[in-house]
Amino acid sequence: MESANKTHRVEFYEVEDIALKMEDHNKQLEEWDKVYNTIRPHQSLDYQTPAEYYQAWLNTHPQPTASLM
Repeated sequence: MESANKTHRVEFYEVEDIALKMEDHNKQLEEWDKVYNTIRPHQSLDYQTPAEYYQAWLNTHPQPTASLM
C-alpha cells in the first residue's frame, strides 16, 4: 500500500494541476487510474499493466461455470 501511495503522490499529485472542485478532482483521478491500470506497465508485474496481468491470470485459472439445474 505504501508503494501505491507513493506512486499516486509522485505520478499524479506532484505532476498534475489538481482541480479545486472535488468533483473535477475525482474525474482527474479516475482518468489517471485508467492510465495506471491499463496503459502504464508495472515493474512488479513483469512490466505488464494490471489489466494485462489479470487477463493472463484469468487465462491460466479457469473460472467455474454456473450450473443450470
